[in-house]
Amino acid sequence: MTLSHHPVIFAGAGPGDPDLITVKAMNALRRADIIIYAGSLVPESVLCWKGAHTRTLSSADMNLEQIVDIMCSQHQAGKLVVRLHTGDPSLYGAIFEQMRALDKRSISYQVIPGVTAAFAAAAAMAMEYTLPETTQTLIFTRISGRTPVPESENLELLAAHQASMAIYLSMGHVQKVAQILGRHYGDTAWCTIAYKVSHPEEKIVYCRIKDLKKTCHTHQITRHALIIVGKAVTACLENQDLLKSKLYDAGFTHGYRFGNK
Repeated sequence: MTLSHHPVIFAGAGPGDPDLITVKAMNALRRADIIIYAGSLVPESVLCWKGAHTRTLSSADMNLEQIVDIMCSQHQAGKLVVRLHTGDPSLYGAIFEQMRALDKRSISYQVIPGVTAAFAAAAAMAMEYTLPETTQTLIFTRISGRTPVPESENLELLAAHQASMAIYLSMGHVQKVAQILGRHYGDTAWCTIAYKVSHPEEKIVYCRIKDLKKTCHTHQITRHALIIVGKAVTACLENQDLLKSKLYDAGFTHGYRFGNK
């Protein structure tokens, strides 16, 4: 049996728009002999970049062992295998367990990053998560559900920081999310529901935290969405004129420019 000289490639598909995949991932899809894609999340439109003779398989109905067995058998047959995950594979991608399984079989791999939905949402909102002297921290998290969250990272503790926050995989617990966010950001603070960002069905919906559950119901959003909250959302929505950065301040001296003051 031949051992492929190609490493298995874990690639980020981006948030959904085929044009938001990286050039490196696009080229990997074009060269691939087989693409195993996360069919429950990665839209088939992203597969437009595959080669003319590339075989594709959805892993939507597969378990870990089945996925790894296919990757290994194809690799050993001399094929270039691409494992295509939604967004960026390092974030809620479950790639660590796959990589450890490949390690046990002495199969090499590499990872190509992708654009995660939180960044595509910020682009769609024309928003910057980090604003000078207003908010300088961005938290990616989820609420505890069928997949538990460590107690030290529960949403109540994280929300207390009042940082910019993108909450993934939590639409099934939207009422609980709203209650927690309301206690720390305020019931009347703005938040965003970003549904299927960059897909043709994209919806960017703004509401007060106290209206979060009702707004999700009104727009029939129950999955495939982020909840984004923080002072950056309010600044964007209310068109606030906040402090400017030092980077482009004419009076600020740094390594590439002398200030005029």
